[in-house]
Amino acid sequence: MRKIINSTYVSLDGVIEKPQKWTAAYFQDEAAAYARELLFSCGALLMGRRTFDGFSQAWPAMREAAGDFGVRMNTLPHYVVSDSLRKPGWGDTTAIPRAAAVAEITGLKERGGQDILQYGFGPVTRTLIEHGLLDELRLWVHPVFVGSAAPENLIARSGFSAAFEPAGVTTFKTGVVIATYVPARE
Repeated sequence: MRKIINSTYVSLDGVIEKPQKWTAAYFQDEAAAYARELLFSCGALLMGRRTFDGFSQAWPAMREAAGDFGVRMNTLPHYVVSDSLRKPGWGDTTAIPRAAAVAEITGLKERGGQDILQYGFGPVTRTLIEHGLLDELRLWVHPVFVGSAAPENLIARSGFSAAFEPAGVTTFKTGVVIATYVPARE
């Protein structure tokens, strides 16, 4: 069975919104190598609508500039949980209605092949956690306080809780720490 691996950038104050504005200074060779290894170890991308909208606008234009990483981002099968997406328009993209998300994602996990990568932490991630579908959480903790964010742009949400166990730590020279967790055993 394939695993679902979530990879999320987060600031010290819990901000996950617009990481392109506060992570660039920390994305050096070590981070690029780690991100590349993770992407190439997976055979599909899973995302929510907000992440899809950002990626589908940015990545097609970066195909050449980002080399084989950009090619991989653009050619992997993409699965987006959305009730309103009708014509995805970004490569091999399948829209999954919210009501069918748990069943469809369970089916994706049961297919053979490489793991499934999910970027960002939002409603889809919370659904995965609530239904025991998320296998690994990799938080890229950046040594910066962003200082401004609405509650919906923070990793924490009122009324949502889950327990995890540490599974590894990777530290880069820039101070970024990737804390890897797996769901806590009951």
